[in-house]
Amino acid sequence: MKIRPFGVEQWMNEWENHCEYNLAETCVESLTMKQLLAMSGDTAAVLDEMLNIKMTYGAITGSERLRRVISMQYRAQSVDNILIAHGAIGANALIYQALVEPGDTVISVLPTYQQHYSIPASLGAEVKILPLREENGFLPDVAELKSLIDDKTRLIAINNPNNPTGALMDEALLKDIVAVARQAGAWLLCDEVYRGTNQVGDGYSAAVADLYEKGISTASMSKTYSLAGLRLGWMAGPESLLKAVEIHRDYNTVSVGVLDDYFATIALENRDKILSRNQTMLRDNLQLLDEWVSHEPLIDYIKPQAGTTALLKYHLPLGSRQFCIGLLERYGVMFTPGEAMDMEGYVRIGFANNGEVMKKGLARVSQYLRELQDELK
Repeated sequence: MKIRPFGVEQWMNEWENHCEYNLAETCVESLTMKQLLAMSGDTAAVLDEMLNIKMTYGAITGSERLRRVISMQYRAQSVDNILIAHGAIGANALIYQALVEPGDTVISVLPTYQQHYSIPASLGAEVKILPLREENGFLPDVAELKSLIDDKTRLIAINNPNNPTGALMDEALLKDIVAVARQAGAWLLCDEVYRGTNQVGDGYSAAVADLYEKGISTASMSKTYSLAGLRLGWMAGPESLLKAVEIHRDYNTVSVGVLDDYFATIALENRDKILSRNQTMLRDNLQLLDEWVSHEPLIDYIKPQAGTTALLKYHLPLGSRQFCIGLLERYGVMFTPGEAMDMEGYVRIGFANNGEVMKKGLARVSQYLRELQDELK
């Protein structure tokens, strides 16, 4: 099976450990195990319980305790509607393997995480792209989505909140998309890995799994919960779908690590403390970013409504990869080039690090922009 190189992941692998200010980070600043244990309220009890865990495979589909606490994030999902995977990336891949056949039509928004169009293409599906346009606030046009539907449409893939734009579909728009999917008899997969990061309210947007009988929601511990090192994610959806996915999962997963399962459970049982920390950080950092953009004539953006990233449009006559490598080499600041996301002319910034990193990194970007402007006159 041939598949395109994964642009963003290749870029991260090349540069992530060679920068001074990582403004490409998409996970809210990672927690230490010490911080997580402190949030549990009883470090000694958690450590004692952990030390008595046998290092077996553990529960194949995820412990009931973990699946139950995950199900509490949804309106209409029970423990039997949750299946654990190796990150949201593993959950998404398994869903495509279970549902998509050669000759199917898959519709994916763009920009989004590359999995959602490259994997179905590699499986022999015809992938139709639904472009998210700046003039629409990077929100999908429902009429345009309808125009892409054909009699072979098997699955529609969306991403809410959106990576990389931070655009947020409200429940009314999601229900409009559900109506299109229902009329087509198609599955609707929503990558909700940034759910919980809305800039207002409790941070949570509506979940597709709760809105549609063929809706699937995927998420993980990485972005919103600052625990990417656990490599643990999940899918929420109909039991019939999860049974179909389990057949594929047996070939490449068996189970996640018992310690990953355990610490994800501890984290989600204390998610109010993690969310309080992380939402404050994201909201403060977005204010910093918004103020910076307002003073940079060479940069425009659509202000994110959620998520941890923004798509910056720069007004300079050079490619995004060249722009980003120059920024790294001169100032040690890392962005992600739009080229890696099939969005040339833009760069992605993450506003998920602590505020000091943001301030110092953005100051260096300003210097770089002034230099480029002088050099390219």
